Amino acid sequence: MEHKDIDHLFRHHSGKMVSVLTRIFGLSHLDIIEDAVQDTFIKASILWRKQQPEYPEAWLTKAAKNRVLDIFRTLKTQKTHIANLSTGTDAIAINELFLDKEIEDAQLRMIFTACHPKLDARDRISFALKTVSGFSTKEIASALLTKEETIKKRLVRARKSIQKAGLQFSIPQGKALKERLDSVMEVLYIIFNEGFHSNKKNQLIREDLCGEAMRLCQMLLKNKTTRTSSSYALFALMCFHSARLPAKINLNNEVIDLKQQDRSLWHLPLIQLGNTMMNKAVETEDFSSYHYEAAIAAEHLKAKTYADTNWNKILNWYEKLYTMQPMPSHLLTIAVICIQTKDYKKAESYFNKLEPKALEQRKYLFYAAKADYYKAIHNLELAIEHIHQAIEYVTNDLEKDYLLKKKSAWLNQLN
Repeated sequence: MEHKDIDHLFRHHSGKMVSVLTRIFGLSHLDIIEDAVQDTFIKASILWRKQQPEYPEAWLTKAAKNRVLDIFRTLKTQKTHIANLSTGTDAIAINELFLDKEIEDAQLRMIFTACHPKLDARDRISFALKTVSGFSTKEIASALLTKEETIKKRLVRARKSIQKAGLQFSIPQGKALKERLDSVMEVLYIIFNEGFHSNKKNQLIREDLCGEAMRLCQMLLKNKTTRTSSSYALFALMCFHSARLPAKINLNNEVIDLKQQDRSLWHLPLIQLGNTMMNKAVETEDFSSYHYEAAIAAEHLKAKTYADTNWNKILNWYEKLYTMQPMPSHLLTIAVICIQTKDYKKAESYFNKLEPKALEQRKYLFYAAKADYYKAIHNLELAIEHIHQAIEYVTNDLEKDYLLKKKSAWLNQLN
């Protein structure tokens, strides 16, 4: 079995395995459980070189459970901490926890545990990405635009907080649910964004991460206590963005911008599903940031061509979003929209409010947008100067190639 297939299985199944095993053995043994799951995948990567089992996921789950039992036997704590899992009613009860419905319940419990208010807000996101979706520390650092060493510290701190507070492996009830649900949705949003626009050097789109975020969001919608207008809006947003994925990269692995995308490649079933979810999301007038972002994405999908885009409507939604969530990235997008509407004076005023470093790892977007602004006002020399800066800061190879081609075309125009 190829290494990439093992990686895919780890991404897809490790969160399930950690969640179910935590439900069986308890949060106090989370470190041992995560090590056991890791060991299981190392073992699989060796054994499966010759022959892959007929049911890989079942093999992995059983192997992980047995690995945990082996570790507890070594520590001589089996009698204290674990029931006899080999025979009788205990074995039946444990096996039932590996049914699909119970696996989903265990993952929901893990998500809500990770997003407990007794954990630091930054630690919650890092911990959830690690335990629920099997992110490596490097991937979490990339998704959260921070250093890998910082993520390692956050994970250690989160585990210590869980142990110190004696947190329960459960879904909260009443008033505590809403606060925790907001944190859960933020985590899912980050997972999806890392898939839709990855920070990885040689890969722009990571469909497995988009799919994982959508799967976890669907779990929220299946549970009546976590099904809200905001979770519907978040899922609608994911559907709308995912619908455009087939058109973002061409067969030569080159980035295709929105203006040049073949809209016939946009996936209609996902657009229709997004519309259905959005109809449910707007049954209330209590709108979240996800409502506005989904409305913006929907406007792009409504336009039959790029020229048909209703930029004024999109600008209106973005201004409402920025009022609710005053983030530098939203401000930059508003400036870009003003370029589209040819309101260059307004675009310049928004650019002047921005500091590139506020965008951290994505500060190249500021220089790329400013380059487009100068190109629009026919100052090609400044446009080339700014796109050169964007090229210096961009980390993704596909985006760098896209910017280099744009710079080359502008240089030809200048000459």
